[in-house]
Amino acid sequence: MDILQARGGEGRAREDRAGEDRAGEDRARAQLARQAAAFSLGVPVEAVQASGRGTAAAAQARQVAMYLAHIAFEMSLARVALAFGRDRSTVAYACHKVEDMRDDPAFDARMDDLETSLRAMPAPGRIVGMPARTGAPVAAGMSW
Repeated sequence: MDILQARGGEGRAREDRAGEDRAGEDRARAQLARQAAAFSLGVPVEAVQASGRGTAAAAQARQVAMYLAHIAFEMSLARVALAFGRDRSTVAYACHKVEDMRDDPAFDARMDDLETSLRAMPAPGRIVGMPARTGAPVAAGMSW
C-alpha cells in the first residue's frame, strides 16, 4: 500500500467518526425536542418515543418534536428522519402540519417559546466552566 492509499483510509476513518459524532448529536437533539414537546403538550415522553403512531396526542407531540428539531436545531429533514427513526417524507408532513397549526395564536406563541428555549441550549458536552473530558486538571476544590 502506498502512502496515498494509507492517507485516504485515515481520511475516511476521520469522516466516519465525524459522521458518527454528528449522528449522536442529532439523536441527542431529537431526544431533547421529544422531551420538550411531550412536556409542553402534556404527553408522556414514552408515548412520543413509541415506534407506532399511538394516540392522536402522542402523534401530534411527535410531529411537534420533529418540527422543533428541524427549526430550532437547523437539522435537515433527512437528519431529523434518521434521528427519529422515521422516513424523510414523514418529517416533511409533520413540519407542514405544525406550520398549519401555527395559525392559532396560542399554539404559535407556544412554538415560539419552545424554539427559543431549544436554541438557547448549549451543544452536547460543551458546558461552560466544566473541565474538558480530556483528563485536564480540575481546579482546586472542584469535584465532578
